[in-house]
Amino acid sequence: MTTNGNGNAAYDVLLLSCYELGHQPINLASPLAALAAVGHTARAVDLAVEPLAAALDIHARMVGISVPMHTALRIGEAAAREIRSAHPEAHICFYGHYAELNGEYLLAGAADSIIAGEYESALVNLASALESGQYEEEAPPEGVRTRQALATPTIRRIPFRQPKRESLPPLNRYAHFVHQNGCELAGYVEASRGCKHTCRHCPITPIYNGRFFVVPVETVLADIRAQAAWGARHITFGDPDFLNGPGHALKILRAMQAEFPQLTFDFTAKIEHLRKNTALLPEISQLGCAFIVSAVESLSDNVLTALNKGHSRQDVLQVIDELHAVGITLRPSLLPFTPWATLDDYLDLLRFVREYDLTDSVDPVHLSIRLLIPPGSAVLDIAEATDWLGQLDPENYSYTWTHPDSRMDQLQVEVAALVAASEQDQISAPITFARIEKLAFGLAGLAVTEYRPRAGSRPPAPHLTESWFC
Repeated sequence: MTTNGNGNAAYDVLLLSCYELGHQPINLASPLAALAAVGHTARAVDLAVEPLAAALDIHARMVGISVPMHTALRIGEAAAREIRSAHPEAHICFYGHYAELNGEYLLAGAADSIIAGEYESALVNLASALESGQYEEEAPPEGVRTRQALATPTIRRIPFRQPKRESLPPLNRYAHFVHQNGCELAGYVEASRGCKHTCRHCPITPIYNGRFFVVPVETVLADIRAQAAWGARHITFGDPDFLNGPGHALKILRAMQAEFPQLTFDFTAKIEHLRKNTALLPEISQLGCAFIVSAVESLSDNVLTALNKGHSRQDVLQVIDELHAVGITLRPSLLPFTPWATLDDYLDLLRFVREYDLTDSVDPVHLSIRLLIPPGSAVLDIAEATDWLGQLDPENYSYTWTHPDSRMDQLQVEVAALVAASEQDQISAPITFARIEKLAFGLAGLAVTEYRPRAGSRPPAPHLTESWFC
């Protein structure tokens, strides 16, 4: 670090995170470690908990903006324009899934370069080229895409270092873990990157194309160790699918439990993987699993086939029963508004949530989510000749589409408004769910179906204080 002519701190690199689901951002911590390893000075700002002014006061040769998802890109593009105005000499690089998917649009305006895939090495090489004066837009480092040079994402194993978190905001600024006995600090790690599956709507699919890479066990444990020392009593494994490598996952869980028996954890896994690994669930529960997030998306087999999810309605019902038997809560993530879903499908989904007593396990925002189709999405492979697909709306990072049943578009808008109002007024999930039921069944001209709670009622479902959505 040096100072500029105004006496302000100047760095080689400024890294910005915009939104990482309420977690302390590993997409800052990991490149901070990679940059430090080769001597670059770097500063990080998390716009989810810190003001943009904190970033605008920092002078850096290069600004890297992490955009792993749609919400992050929306915030990141606005931040980039402010940074460009304040520091026109800075090189602005977007990195992450949504950088690659929206690369053409970003490079036409907010970005000087973009990076995707296994991004750390490319970020380091870009910073080094800029520092040495050897950067050329026509011939950038490997994995760096510019206006003058195409580049594919780096999809190969790179060195994994323990994320560098010391300079990031403390864990108490992020989502907490809530359970029946209280509220505790939560940490976040990743045990693997990419995914071996190719769900059509997933932004990982066009980047990784079915590949994934595991992070060494000791690297993951070192990251857990550091966060436990800072007060974490719960760990989220943020892998796209923690059970892509079940043997690797179990090694980490067993080692973590042996060293930190007080830690609980959650992870994300496909219904397909939970079905295939049923025999592992009792041990996973005993090791401290509080809940599992799974992209159920829909209960319609027609929708699930269109999305290439690899599971069926019956699989979902079996997994819920299997997890219930071992004391693990399933927190389904949902995608109820797609071109293939009907109003009957939506009502069936609501009945399912009520029948299986999941009103406090389904974040209400999930009942409002509409399919996003970014440039390069695998959905385009089956949608190009359809009547519902519209034009690319680059400023909103997705293709437009219109549901064949106009009632579904109307319902989505009304549910989204209801959920937003409920969040603002801090209305509980079960009450919000009841309001959504009334809205949806009313649109269909039906009375709300009443259900008795399932036998074996349970305490409120464990959860994090920020909803999971992209």
